Amino acid sequence: MKFDAEMTCYLLRGKVKVYPKGSPPSTAALAEFGAGDLVVIPKGLSCTWDVSVAVDKHYKFDSSSPPPPS
Repeated sequence: MKFDAEMTCYLLRGKVKVYPKGSPPSTAALAEFGAGDLVVIPKGLSCTWDVSVAVDKHYKFDSSSPPPPS
C-alpha cells in the first residue's frame, strides 16, 4: 500500500503490524498499532499492513500536507 497523501488514523479496535516496503516481516523495522492508537502515516510511505485482529478505524487523508523539510 502506498500513501499518496498523509493519513491520520485512529484505531477503535483491532491490532495491526506495519512493515515498510522491502523489509522482511522478521525484522525490527516494523510498527505495531492497536485500539486507542492515533497514527500519522506520512505521504509517500509504501508499507504492508499485517492485520492480526480485525480493525475498525476512523481516518482522514490530507493531500494538502506541506512537504517534509529537506
